[in-house]
Amino acid sequence: MSIVSDTPPAILSPHLTAPSTMPSSRQAVAAAVIGNALEFYDFTTYAFFAVLIGKAFFPAQDGWVSLLLSVATFGVGFVTRPLGGIFIGAYADRAGRKPAMLLTIALMAVGMLMIALAPGYASIGIAAPVLVVLGRMIQGFALGGEVGPSTAFLLESAPADKRGLFGSWQLASQGAATLVAGMIGVVLSLALTTAQMESWRLPFLLGLVIVPVGLYIRNKLPETAGNAEATTGAVFKRLLKSHLGLLLLVITAGMCGTVTTYITNYMTTYAITTLHLPASLSIAATAVVGICVLVFSLVGGWLSDRIGRRSLMIVPRALLLVIAYPAFLLMIRQPGAVTLLSMSGLIATLGSLSAGPGLVAITELFPRAIRSAGVSVAYAFIVTVFGGTTQLVVTYLIGVTGDPLSPAYYLIATSVIGVLAMFAFPETNAREID
Repeated sequence: MSIVSDTPPAILSPHLTAPSTMPSSRQAVAAAVIGNALEFYDFTTYAFFAVLIGKAFFPAQDGWVSLLLSVATFGVGFVTRPLGGIFIGAYADRAGRKPAMLLTIALMAVGMLMIALAPGYASIGIAAPVLVVLGRMIQGFALGGEVGPSTAFLLESAPADKRGLFGSWQLASQGAATLVAGMIGVVLSLALTTAQMESWRLPFLLGLVIVPVGLYIRNKLPETAGNAEATTGAVFKRLLKSHLGLLLLVITAGMCGTVTTYITNYMTTYAITTLHLPASLSIAATAVVGICVLVFSLVGGWLSDRIGRRSLMIVPRALLLVIAYPAFLLMIRQPGAVTLLSMSGLIATLGSLSAGPGLVAITELFPRAIRSAGVSVAYAFIVTVFGGTTQLVVTYLIGVTGDPLSPAYYLIATSVIGVLAMFAFPETNAREID
């Protein structure tokens, strides 16, 4: 079985409906990325306050154990992502992108609200961490099905010669959300006392403000796909039967980008617990990461429209593989603002230059009738297995081995595998996707 389907992507299934009138560029981008931005805002906020959340819901005599339980709870949300990827991703191919995108953002809001309002362990005992875990599971289900429908909609709405730029907004939105969360974290760490910083719930509640806006924008969207198969199960069955090779290739190539993302967003915790830097400086590192992801995801996507996706996927990732070890070594030997901010920014820059075109190429490879399901399942699996465990693995390795270079080793290992898989990708920037 060939990795890429032999069916000409320009030929539509007879079950497919023709796309409605395309939305404006700004409307398409805003509608598609708002859910992804909300996810990363929530994720980054949780990472910022992981130590405080650990104390509130998982009190323990050893601070490292409390942090480990807090990070593990964050990872629990990733367990339900594959289910969301399967059901919501396939639902978007059957019923349409619009209803799926409305469903995911509503479920995200429910999960965030549960975490933000859950009483601490001191108030309701074991029920406190149970509520947090349940909230994370609801969020995970929603987020597992978010990227596929929204990215498919984004590329299907884009001009053929600008798909790289349009699609890269998905990654850029993660950077924007990380930047906003980082700025809020810096302001709070500078303005509040240590005791006042225990009020970590405010940033979560602020993130919920965007939910009504997201629901309104998405409700106004036209539809770009739907009715590919009679049932959601039939969509998923078709994906596994006809495109399993492509799915496995995408997962293998995509894991390194996810590990890079979650390591760079872990830098706040790493800087505080391992490099022993001030909270304000540590949180500033994540803000720098956000700026780099925002800018260089778009640069990578724009360049991929001109010189191709494949080279933009491989070259920056290979450079990242080379600089990972010296970057972390420099931060450890000379901990401070210059090394922390510059090295975190460099890692994020190279990762974003590669990941933006990578997500676009992955979406272009799947036929329209199963595009949402393919991207959703691949993304959910990658983020569950690698994203959901990255912080846990790194925290555990540092605590057990005492080696602060553990993040570099993990980054290098996954990048080697990712680069090898990327060489098997065909070029897709001139590919007809509709």
